[in-house]
Amino acid sequence: MPAYKYTLKNGKTLWYANFYYTDWTGKKKHICKRGFKTQREAKEYERSFLDQQQNTSDILFSSLVENYLEDMEHRLKPTTMENKQFIIRGKLLPYFGNLKVCDIDTIKVRKWQNELISYRDENGKPFSQTYLKTVSNQLSALMNYAVTHYQLASNPCRAAGSIGKSKADEMNIWTQTQYERFSGAIQKSSVKLAFDILFYTGIRSGELLALTPADILPSKRIDINKNYAKVKGEELFLEPKTPKAKRCIAIPDFLYDDILKYLAKLYGIEKGDRIFYFTKSALDKEIKSIAEKTGLPPIRVHDLRHSHASMLIEMGFTPLEIANRLGHESVKTTLDTYSHLYPDKDQQLADRLNQFRSQTPASEETS
Repeated sequence: MPAYKYTLKNGKTLWYANFYYTDWTGKKKHICKRGFKTQREAKEYERSFLDQQQNTSDILFSSLVENYLEDMEHRLKPTTMENKQFIIRGKLLPYFGNLKVCDIDTIKVRKWQNELISYRDENGKPFSQTYLKTVSNQLSALMNYAVTHYQLASNPCRAAGSIGKSKADEMNIWTQTQYERFSGAIQKSSVKLAFDILFYTGIRSGELLALTPADILPSKRIDINKNYAKVKGEELFLEPKTPKAKRCIAIPDFLYDDILKYLAKLYGIEKGDRIFYFTKSALDKEIKSIAEKTGLPPIRVHDLRHSHASMLIEMGFTPLEIANRLGHESVKTTLDTYSHLYPDKDQQLADRLNQFRSQTPASEETS
């Protein structure tokens, strides 16, 4: 694995890697990469490149990651890829990057898990249970990928066990009264309308930021047909999260009227222009700031979606109706997410049965 040096016109010496490899189609190809400051860097580049061409579990974890991300980039949405990269580069590569995949066993996985569980930030706060679950699942996904494509005998994460929880024990929500106190303290009309739409429709923030005048229908409905995201500075309009997320939802008269009044003030806006031009981070800052000023318990922007669902549950709507409004792929998703918001529904059912029986004529009981 030789490396070669060359001298620039200004007398500076650099190194380059020069080698051949066989690609996935069986063709022999040549690589010449220049600009390395040291011989070691040039050799490391060649070693890393050739390692990525392997299809065995001897591959370095860091090389597996690069191949995995390159593969997934063609199959996943940019926002999903950004989240994956953030977790992998921040929580997986620092621990496993220099190890061969075949050397990552259950003991190493559990030691890594224990470090995550033991972590505390400067305020003594640990990672949330849902975050631990997300990070743990990502490592397992990578090892499953190695089992399928790199001849790894088994996924060590299965034997090591998972950590965290798929959903939080408690869900942060605001009641309608709490939300109206929050909404009444907002000064900017555009921000107030944006939050009102989020609370009274339950749509996602990406769906909100993708709205155009054409999506506000005369039938007093909002057509949810796209999702807005900003990835690495690039603004993107993406397909909805799932097929069921593409939906048309009815909105109350007061919200429809407020939207029309706001649109009438936007001079020169076209049917396909975005209604709101602030960012998700701006909404995050606004909800945190106003919650503090009004003495409300802190929640995230996404929690307004949960608050909407909670309000619908209290109003007596069925899980199917809520699933359709929120754009869940199935009723199971709705029940898994909000089952804890039905703590007294079983007692209500028993009370209704008592009431029904008490109204049954005695003659019918004995017949």
